Amino acid sequence: MRILLVEDEHALADTVRRGLKNEGFVVDVAYDGVNGLSAAVDNAYDAILLDLMLPRMNGYDVLKELRQRKVWTPVLMLTAKDGEYDQTDAFDLGADDYLTKPFSFLVLVARIRALIRRGAPARPVIMTLGTLSLDPGSHSVRRGETPISLTAREYGLLHYLMRRHGQIVSKAEILHNVWDPAFEGADNVVEVYIGYLRRKIDVPFGLRTLTTVRGMGYLLSADPMPGSPGAGMPGD
Repeated sequence: MRILLVEDEHALADTVRRGLKNEGFVVDVAYDGVNGLSAAVDNAYDAILLDLMLPRMNGYDVLKELRQRKVWTPVLMLTAKDGEYDQTDAFDLGADDYLTKPFSFLVLVARIRALIRRGAPARPVIMTLGTLSLDPGSHSVRRGETPISLTAREYGLLHYLMRRHGQIVSKAEILHNVWDPAFEGADNVVEVYIGYLRRKIDVPFGLRTLTTVRGMGYLLSADPMPGSPGAGMPGD
């Protein structure tokens, strides 16, 4: 079983490499994100151990680039950051597991073996709604042939709304599913991000598919056919 370890702390990388070698793994090591990405793209691995805070290219960007290039090798994130949002962002970008430093080597080995048993995930099905498409694998969004650049939070919001398309979704539901069940901030953050999203997926295309249902929530619908009511109207 061949493992790629992307870790910039040389002492830790050497300790993990030697330990995994004793467990029967073949381990390649990269000490920065650029070399880690290159190794992951050019070689076949059973699993990738990817540190979050890396020189030259951070772990988030490495992971995002891997998934955009259709590299589905299971990825276990290794990081000293243990915030809920850090974990959520990692999973949103396509991580398969997450381990916080300092970690038990026995737990690390168990997690690696579990990832390898599951194997590389199947390529996710592209979600479509009218001319809007979302690829969960590469985290890419398009309106027709036009790519749309979204932040991680905007992407998470759109992903949830597309799964609930045609239904009115309340602010509370969005906060629970896109932010965090224990989120304690003001719920107007939803309005702010709905506005951000609308200005990217609707306004440039003269559409109004993401609408506000006053007093109830938000509704994402397929874009109307040319000439039908709502076609060519800006988002409200």
